[in-house]
Amino acid sequence: MMISRRTLIGAAAAGTGAAVSVVSGAPARAGTRAAIRAPALSPGDRVRVIAPAGVPDARLARGIQLLEGFGLVVEPGAHLYDQYGYLAGTDEARLADLNAAFRDPGVRGVFAARGGYGTQRIIDGLDLSAVRRDPRVFVGFSDLTVLSGRLWTGARLISFYGPMMNWTDARTGPVEIESLRRAVMTTDPIVLHSDPAEPSAAVSVSGVATGTLLGGNLTMLQTSLGTRDLPSLRGAILLFEDTDESPYSYDRMLTHLIRTGALHRIAGVALGQFTNASVVSGQWTAAQAVQDRLSGLGVPVLGGLRVGHGNGQLTVPLGARATIDTHAGTLTVEAGVRPGAASYQSLS
Repeated sequence: MMISRRTLIGAAAAGTGAAVSVVSGAPARAGTRAAIRAPALSPGDRVRVIAPAGVPDARLARGIQLLEGFGLVVEPGAHLYDQYGYLAGTDEARLADLNAAFRDPGVRGVFAARGGYGTQRIIDGLDLSAVRRDPRVFVGFSDLTVLSGRLWTGARLISFYGPMMNWTDARTGPVEIESLRRAVMTTDPIVLHSDPAEPSAAVSVSGVATGTLLGGNLTMLQTSLGTRDLPSLRGAILLFEDTDESPYSYDRMLTHLIRTGALHRIAGVALGQFTNASVVSGQWTAAQAVQDRLSGLGVPVLGGLRVGHGNGQLTVPLGARATIDTHAGTLTVEAGVRPGAASYQSLS
């Protein structure tokens, strides 16, 4: 039987005896420091694949093959294939792999093998001094939202919300492979177009807004309230997506974020994929529930972006400057990396 992420999160909270413990009553802030861009990856760069959350399976081989096809030298984390219950190894082992990847000066990129659940259990042990000392590319999504959030709040590092290396070609094909490559290996801006076939495309509040693109998986954002993982969203474009959630769950999570003030003075909202949301005749869809919650914020909302758990998942940088334009149906994001060593050499 599959165990849902929400069940695991709820069980973990119950096990601590403190279901909700608000640390500061407000999202963590990162001051006014400028965003940090890691150098773009180049062929020949070493990259590390790690599993901070769930256990990868045979699909991982395809993801590693793709990275090698980019010309990258792929290394597995020491505990990549461990298993401890529903986790990819003990907390100590997964944290050791995480920190080793950010401490090794030869590793220029870190790719998550799989999401699921577990990153929350180790995130407070992240070596932020190593991250600040030598920034590098990080790619992951879903449960890894908390790691992207902590990289931003603790080091102002731009990370990438993109596919895990537990890769399925039927879900992420040539277009999505190229989206990942361009995001981490070029300094081109990223433009995503609203796809009318996506359920979230039905959500719209007209306008244009510019701000720092922040967010990730809605469940993980709500779960991060009161921790150091949730960035301040003031002046930001909030990006969120989710999977296997009912319409009332979207309502409940957004209501919680609104009531805590986490969405106060956001600049706009960009909506990714609402994957496998239940539909009950005569009741709101997930899109209708989200429209009801967001329309009162008074900010532009653009839906239909292929970001998240659904087919055709594209890659976007979190922490980069972005603009949503509901009339054009576009999310435009500045590059999440700066020119790497190979790029500098080509300019000299």
